[in-house]
Amino acid sequence: MKVNVYDTDGKDSGRKVNLEKAVFEADPNDHAIWLDVRRIQANMRQGTHKTKERGEVAGSTRKLYRQKGTGNSRAGSSKSPIRRSGGRTFGPRPRKYSLKINRKTQQLARRSALSYKAQDSAIRVVENIGIDTPSTKTAKDFIAKHDLSGKKVLILTKESQSAVYASCRNVPKVTVREATTASTFDFMNASIIVLEEAAVRGLTTSLKRNLSTRK
Repeated sequence: MKVNVYDTDGKDSGRKVNLEKAVFEADPNDHAIWLDVRRIQANMRQGTHKTKERGEVAGSTRKLYRQKGTGNSRAGSSKSPIRRSGGRTFGPRPRKYSLKINRKTQQLARRSALSYKAQDSAIRVVENIGIDTPSTKTAKDFIAKHDLSGKKVLILTKESQSAVYASCRNVPKVTVREATTASTFDFMNASIIVLEEAAVRGLTTSLKRNLSTRK
């Protein structure tokens, strides 16, 4: 698949870049995408939730009143879960929600996500981002020139670029990632992917690694 390459000002440079069929035109696997997105979202959960149970709340364990003869229902201590100041029954406890899936499944999910974006013409290749010093205004101008204002944009760079990240972090709906570290969730969550021309090869190489060819 060949796509046009745009310059920093959003104009067609007249050149084209080839996107590997194995990565950008793969047969999408919806289940692999679901598994990987589920893993990513689960790993983002802190799992620090905690409530006090009966044995942890402050209070006396004395029986409030005698068992019979008062006309009231039976009652134990004030720490009982049915009491207003009592502990909670089966309350949440700290736990880990992290999940793991095979690396090949992760790569399949990322190729599938990119293939969906390519089918929807939601991948744009630019010569470079053109941001050397942190500037939110420059980032907004870049988005506007490419007619991407108001859209969820994922910018993929060849390597970590602090200036680009600092410039885009205050721009709504714009996310910056290093191409080789972007996840399936990043791809699926974006309306359009802006890919630096220099990052195409690195992204392709990382997603073709351990890819078995079928005959």
